[in-house]
Amino acid sequence: MMFKNKIPCTIKLNLIALAFVFYGSAQAETFKFVALGDMPYSQPTDFVRFERLIKVINSKKNAFSIFVGDTKSGDTPCSNEHVHKMTDYFNSFTSPLIYSIGDNEWTDCHRILAGAYDPLERLEHIRSSQFNSSNSFGRSKLKLQRQADVMPNFNTYVENSLWIKDNFLFVNLHIPGSNNNLGRDEESNKEYTLRNQANLAWINHAFDLAKEKSYLGIIFVFQADIFYSPETANGSNSGYRETVATFRDRSENLPIPILLIHGDSHQLKIDNPLIGSKKKVLENVYRLEVMGADRVQAVEVQVDSKESSPFSFRPILIPLNILDIENKK
Repeated sequence: MMFKNKIPCTIKLNLIALAFVFYGSAQAETFKFVALGDMPYSQPTDFVRFERLIKVINSKKNAFSIFVGDTKSGDTPCSNEHVHKMTDYFNSFTSPLIYSIGDNEWTDCHRILAGAYDPLERLEHIRSSQFNSSNSFGRSKLKLQRQADVMPNFNTYVENSLWIKDNFLFVNLHIPGSNNNLGRDEESNKEYTLRNQANLAWINHAFDLAKEKSYLGIIFVFQADIFYSPETANGSNSGYRETVATFRDRSENLPIPILLIHGDSHQLKIDNPLIGSKKKVLENVYRLEVMGADRVQAVEVQVDSKESSPFSFRPILIPLNILDIENKK
């Protein structure tokens, strides 16, 4: 009996191998990560809600998670115990977790209800206890390149970091709410000035690196809602004015997809926040603001290198976390 269409064994094996090559390439073109922040605010009741969210995130196959600051409300005590508890929560994530420091963790700790701490002492404790290695949080660690390791002039800023995923550059920045710690007193102004210089240097380094390496896009992560109002973004007393200007100027001159992820205002927002020099929206710059406070939820971000607009977003909503809030009303 003759089999006219029978494929020789050696050819068949080569075809299988080729199929695996193409499958691997297709898989590498798309990946997902999770963004969340501004939680758990109402303590201790929100710990249960936060644990539910972590459990759902851990059930998904995401490359990593990004926590954009504010591990508590501004009126919750800024204790060592809280810092250590949040470290344990961060390390309970199955995939790597990268943490960007928020204002409630240190700049607002001078408040009486927050414990009347020295904000700079609190910041130093966070740096020494939560950023004492080059690894991310999470059960699975991600090796990060820290600004302190590549820029000796800014060796204080161990919290600023970057990492690469499938030819996309991710950049962590320490830009907190409360006007970036500008304007409270002379000591806070000095701290702001030095950290702001470090942040601007790190942003510029990221754009230079992306251009040099031909990265497909840049994702910047920080806590503050730098676009809360025109005065917040561009006012003469704004602690974010230079940051916004740098994002605008560098994004305009490097027209690759740029994604800015932050929290602070607790509302889910996806938009194009920057206006270029020609008074037109910079269509290559996207902003994702995550939920927070009462809304203990997260956002899954898919990155597809095959698309000219590579970012897509899907909220991760926990029904029980919604019901808990409804029952409080």
